[in-house]
Amino acid sequence: MSNDEQAYAGTAEGQGPVEIDAEVARHLKNKREELFEEFELRDQFPHAVLREAEERTEDVQAEIQSEVDERKDLRDLTTWTTDPADAQDFDDAISIEKGDEEYTLWVHIADVSHYVHPGSEMWAEAVKRGNTVYLPAYTVHMLPPILAETVCSLVPNEDRLAHTVEMHIDRETLSFESVDIYKSVINSNERLTYTQCENRLDDENSPLHDENVLAFELADEMHEQRKEDGSLVLNPSRDRAHTIIEECMLKANKAVTHELMWGRGVEAMYRVHPQPTPDQWDKALTEIMELDGVSIPGSSFDDPRKAVNAALEEAPGRSLNKIQRAVLRVMPRAKYMNDPFGGHHALNFDIYGHFTSPIRRLSDLINHWIVHENDVPEDLVELCDRASDRQKDAETAERLYKQFMDEIGLDPYAVNNRGVVTVDEDGNVIDEDGMPPAEDER
Repeated sequence: MSNDEQAYAGTAEGQGPVEIDAEVARHLKNKREELFEEFELRDQFPHAVLREAEERTEDVQAEIQSEVDERKDLRDLTTWTTDPADAQDFDDAISIEKGDEEYTLWVHIADVSHYVHPGSEMWAEAVKRGNTVYLPAYTVHMLPPILAETVCSLVPNEDRLAHTVEMHIDRETLSFESVDIYKSVINSNERLTYTQCENRLDDENSPLHDENVLAFELADEMHEQRKEDGSLVLNPSRDRAHTIIEECMLKANKAVTHELMWGRGVEAMYRVHPQPTPDQWDKALTEIMELDGVSIPGSSFDDPRKAVNAALEEAPGRSLNKIQRAVLRVMPRAKYMNDPFGGHHALNFDIYGHFTSPIRRLSDLINHWIVHENDVPEDLVELCDRASDRQKDAETAERLYKQFMDEIGLDPYAVNNRGVVTVDEDGNVIDEDGMPPAEDER
């Protein structure tokens, strides 16, 4: 299925895709190719990588069955995924229970490192790519989709290999009572979209209602605690479904990297975010206070992050983007390092790293390998630099592509959320050359 056809198929929950003609489609294609060359983005996979990916998707269920005795069998645990409506792969799932004194939260991550490891063609290609690049309505994948969207996708009602982070969380303090990280076999009960999750939270008679209510109860408490502790929250209006996923993934990432640093004392690919200088923070806060209808409570000034959070919560909607831009202009870039020294300033975490998205980020894939092997690649420092550089390139390419869309009269926000489809003057779907899509792309 082509990228445009994927976008067309993935908009069932809302408005249809943005329609463009063949000339605009060609302009977009030419711009993508220009950006691919400038930033060395690899749109096509080498044949050797594709062959290896195809081989790793053969006899999937037989391979999973052969792994069951070596892993923790969690197939009877109620588990589900929550993703955007147009998601092509599902790399994280959650399970939750509540006891008298603690929550038990399981975050299950696709066990990509079982299929992609040092010495393999796909690993070498992932190192070159560094991450998946998400242009509006067009994706440049880190891993071959034939792998990412099959054996590494936690689709419902099928056994899948996972890397599970099991966290026992104190109900009062929300601190970790214990953390266990292990290889598992899971079977997801259902694949929810964010909209479906919101509906389940409201419908007491729907499947997974109680589980999602419990997940939001914990996520909301963790979210509020993060804000009180000084974690910067630039999107104060995030809905309940996104809050569940964001907070559960943050908690799992934090648990894994604390285990790596304090439990094992090993190097890993940590995420380090330096803080702005006092002068830079003063500049941002002054700019925010000068906005019409925006004020910062005096009690928040002891921590600039809390001051920004307070301003965002009280500001009129027209000022939100201006506040966010004022902060982002003074924020140093986060980077990957083999030592967590300095912590993550925006999150206000002393140690942080990525673990929950190994399909789309090299950093997570490498941390999966380190957790399992309890050893680090010899070129870890170079890999950290590579991941940081490729992320910067991806973000720059995305920004330039969106700017180009603006210049030719397309709304990148609408395209990003609704997808895009090329049509002729009669409204029939065509490709950028003006031809109907091939039968296997419909």
